[in-house]
Amino acid sequence: MNWDDTAPSTEDAAPAGADRLVGPDADGEDTAVEAALRPKDLAEFVGQERVREQLDLVLRAARARGATADHVLLSGAPGLGKTTLSMIIAAEMGAPIRITSGPAIQHAGDLAAILSSLQEGEVLFLDEIHRMSRPAEEMLYMAMEDFRVDVIVGKGPGATAIPLELPPFTLVGATTRAGLLPPPLRDRFGFTAHMEFYAPAELERVIHRSAGLLDVEIEADGAAEIAGRSRGTPRIANRLLRRVRDYAQVKADGLITREIASQALGVYEVDARGLDRLDRAVLTALLKLFGGGPVGLSTLAVAVGEERETVEEVAEPFLVREGLLARTPRGRIGTPAAWAHLGLVPPKHQPGGSGQQGLFGP
Repeated sequence: MNWDDTAPSTEDAAPAGADRLVGPDADGEDTAVEAALRPKDLAEFVGQERVREQLDLVLRAARARGATADHVLLSGAPGLGKTTLSMIIAAEMGAPIRITSGPAIQHAGDLAAILSSLQEGEVLFLDEIHRMSRPAEEMLYMAMEDFRVDVIVGKGPGATAIPLELPPFTLVGATTRAGLLPPPLRDRFGFTAHMEFYAPAELERVIHRSAGLLDVEIEADGAAEIAGRSRGTPRIANRLLRRVRDYAQVKADGLITREIASQALGVYEVDARGLDRLDRAVLTALLKLFGGGPVGLSTLAVAVGEERETVEEVAEPFLVREGLLARTPRGRIGTPAAWAHLGLVPPKHQPGGSGQQGLFGP
C-alpha cells in the first residue's frame, strides 16, 4: 500500500476546484440564477422519477390527514436538486421554509434558537447535515421525535434543564455523505431518498426548460451536445448552457446548434465526455508519465501541479465514475477507456489491458 494515499481529507476547508466550469458546487452566479430556474412543484421537477413518485405520496397523504409531513432525508452528489426538492416540499405543503446548514450550527444553543422560533408546519432545511456538531445533533434527536428540546440553564451542579415544547415541523436534511450520519439520526427520518445522476435525455429536458426561462433559442441537437458534457448534473448543465449562450450571442446569431455548442465548450476546454483541463491533466500524467500506473496519489498530484486534495476530491470521483481511472491498493491506474479517450496506445504490460499481470508482475 502506498503510504502517501492514507492522509486524511480536509473536509472543513474551502471546496477545492470551486471555480471549475464543470464543478458540482454552486458559486455566487449559480446561486442567483438557480433561484429563477428552480421548478416550483413536483410536476415541474425533471428527473428522479422514483423519488418524485414516492415523495408525492408522502406529501399528499400528509395533506389529506391535515398533518405535517414526515421528516425527509435527501442524499446524493452536489447539484442534483436537493435544495430544490426541499423548497418544493414546503410549497406542496403550503408552509414557509427556513434554510440553514450543518456547519453553521456548532453549538446546541444555535439549534435551540432556530427550533424555538419555528412556526407550526414550517419546513426546516438543513443542508450538509452530516457536518453538524455532536451536541446539536443529540438535541435534534428529541426535537424530531418528540417535538421538544431541553434547554440547559446554568453550569455545574446548579444547571437546570428546562423542557421547551416545539410546534410540529418537518425537517428536510440534505447530505452528500450519507454514510457519515449516525444511525440514531438517520432512523428518525420518515422518508429517505437517494438522488441519482441524470441520464442525458433528462438533462436535455432540463436544458430546454432553462433555455425557455432564459429566453435562449436552442435546437434539439444543441441541447443534446450540452447534456452529453454535463456529467449527469443539472447544475452543470445550466452553467454550460449560460456559457454557450454567451458564445452564441457574440460569435453567432444567438441560436444554439450542435456546432455552436461544440465550439463554445471547446473554448472552455470541456470535451465531449465532460472532462475539463484538470481531468485531462490527471489522465495525461497517469498514462504518459507513469505508463498507466499504478502510481500514488501524492506523486500524481505533484505531476499535475495540484494539491493532492484537489486531485482526490475534485478530479478523481468523476474519472472513476466514468471508468477512466481505478483506485487500487498499490495506487491509481488508467483503464483501457482512458487510453482510448486520449487517443493513446497502451503498453502491453498496462494493468488495465492485461488483467493481473500489470499489478503483480512485468
